[in-house]
Amino acid sequence: MTILDIVSWISILGGALLGVAGGIGIHRFPDFYSRLHAVGITDTLCAALFLFGLGLQAGLSLASFKLFLIFVFLFFTSPTASHALANAARHGGLKPRLDGRKGEASR
Repeated sequence: MTILDIVSWISILGGALLGVAGGIGIHRFPDFYSRLHAVGITDTLCAALFLFGLGLQAGLSLASFKLFLIFVFLFFTSPTASHALANAARHGGLKPRLDGRKGEASR
């Protein structure tokens, strides 16, 4: 196993752990905005680590260039989609939960 393989697998496993952390955040956080924050933070870096690890495995080729283009697309669209969702929820009247009690957010 070479250094390139080790770095690649560490990157892929790091992306997997961030994906799991984002899923736990969706399950554990109390309201829409905090759940969206948990996923919005982790999904871009999760995808970046996956794509970086896969790019290392592919080597310098057309496949790694395509993986880079996918990363650029996700780098711009993931935060934009999170912002659009939060903005639509706010304009729809969904207020963030400001107290510490469990349950649904107030509308």
